[in-house]
Amino acid sequence: MHRTPHSSPHLRAVSVLGLLAALLLPLGIASAPPASAAPAADPVRVMPLGDSITGSPGCWRAVLWNRLVNSGYQDIDFVGTLPPQGCGQAHDGDNEGHGGELATNVADQNLLPGRLASTRPDIVVMHFGTNDVWSSIAPDRILAAYTKLVAQMRASNPDMRILVAQLIPMNPSSCAACAQRVTDFNARIPGWARATGTDRSPVTVVDQWTGFSTATDTYDGVHPNASGDDKIAARWFPALAAALDAGVPQDPGGPGDPGEDPAACTARFRAVSSWQGGYQGEVTVTNTSAAAVSGWTATVVPADGARLTQLWNGSLTTAADGAATVGNAAWNGALAPGASATFGFVASAPATAGTPAATVTCAARATAG
Repeated sequence: MHRTPHSSPHLRAVSVLGLLAALLLPLGIASAPPASAAPAADPVRVMPLGDSITGSPGCWRAVLWNRLVNSGYQDIDFVGTLPPQGCGQAHDGDNEGHGGELATNVADQNLLPGRLASTRPDIVVMHFGTNDVWSSIAPDRILAAYTKLVAQMRASNPDMRILVAQLIPMNPSSCAACAQRVTDFNARIPGWARATGTDRSPVTVVDQWTGFSTATDTYDGVHPNASGDDKIAARWFPALAAALDAGVPQDPGGPGDPGEDPAACTARFRAVSSWQGGYQGEVTVTNTSAAAVSGWTATVVPADGARLTQLWNGSLTTAADGAATVGNAAWNGALAPGASATFGFVASAPATAGTPAATVTCAARATAG
């Protein structure tokens, strides 16, 4: 609706001030220009890349997005040429998870460069290859496709940070051999990643296979249910948080770049003691890179329905499925090459639980050069 402005004392005062400014300008007296706000930093653009496990509807993305936001990561933007597909909770649902796609087809048909050009990601989170494995495509060919896709990512952004999943287990009723094929393929991924990663564009392997059950974490032996979504998000979180904490990489030759290895770490669990209904556990995080790290994040997925109830020497966040994310304390985050830090916890466990066990992974943050 058009609204006709009316004169007011405020507007008349502004007019008088404007006239005064015009009279002063010939005398060389000018008012100070208005202060301009500092430009806001561009959000980090994260592309979830894969097939129907990522995009149809791929509700682990919603869980992951909200976990990031609730942990203080505000300047992020999930990107992709596909729109959100529900999931019942608010989140940034843009993604590149095309149902039915094979990684080998995307590479052979050069489908990725156009998608990258449209979205310009800084980080790619890739769970891709389930349909290739189902189609009995050889691991060598799938990994060759991975290599081509990574080259296309780096052509789009030389500083691309790439997180690659060891695939969740698969056991569809129509493919008796698929379970072993996934196991065989996953065993090849870490070696491929070591050969493919660079200082400027690291490739980080995220173990989505260990501790994931097709019986309880999928609805059809392939696609995750709500429990599976929680587990997938819990595994992505520390690795993606570490990539976000690393910020935009320096150009080659910048401070701290030459000769540095990407930040890397290992995590090891041991049971200290146990009793009916619970146990005490300990996790040791070790810096396995050649450079110092400024901090680390570990993920602990207890077996047999156990849950962490107390923790020391770190900060604890627990997901709905019991998976725990542990951040370093203020005094034990900085680790020299080869150095370790240990945190301990108490877990409650069902009376029927077996020997205490947990799957643990970690991600490290490189010290700024």
